[in-house]
Amino acid sequence: MTASFAAGHSDPTVQPVPASVVQQVDAADTTLHNPKRAVLSLGSNLGNRLETLQGAIDALEDTPGVRVKAVSPVYETEPWGVAADSQPSYFNAVVVVKTTLPPSSLLERAHAVEEAFNRVRDERWGPRTLDVDIVAYAETVSDDPVLTLPHPRAHERAFVLVPWHDVDPEAQLPGRGPVAELLDSVTRNGVEARKDLELRLPE
Repeated sequence: MTASFAAGHSDPTVQPVPASVVQQVDAADTTLHNPKRAVLSLGSNLGNRLETLQGAIDALEDTPGVRVKAVSPVYETEPWGVAADSQPSYFNAVVVVKTTLPPSSLLERAHAVEEAFNRVRDERWGPRTLDVDIVAYAETVSDDPVLTLPHPRAHERAFVLVPWHDVDPEAQLPGRGPVAELLDSVTRNGVEARKDLELRLPE
């Protein structure tokens, strides 16, 4: 884990990752050859939302070729693309991983994790037990309709940008610029830090 992930959070209530955990995560990187850095957004608004997000993080860590490097604070957010009172609020977080999987395989794994938590794709922007989106993969910019990189709406979603900035204040969204600057152009209304909740970095 780089120093920027272990310290320098924009939220002063976020506790630094213990040095012992940092060493364990970095030691695990010896099993990865030429890994790429990827950013994933997690969301849940059905069932036990916090437990589901933690389960998704643990499942990603259990994936061969993936190491979870940073986990953001939890935010409670209004549903995107629908009336705020039409479905439950979301818990959202961002995770940063290092991976040797190509983008297509990482997407397959993201979908498998969603399905493990009974994700149903009946309705666009409908309620879901779990949503796992690839926000960015290294510096890749691609308009592949199966997996557009970076995520085509990440730059306008505070529920992605705010937690991402928490774990990496110097983050850049490929093709869009610094996350810190992108935050200046979006509203944070409906994005509330849940300081009473915490997601664990896998050990």
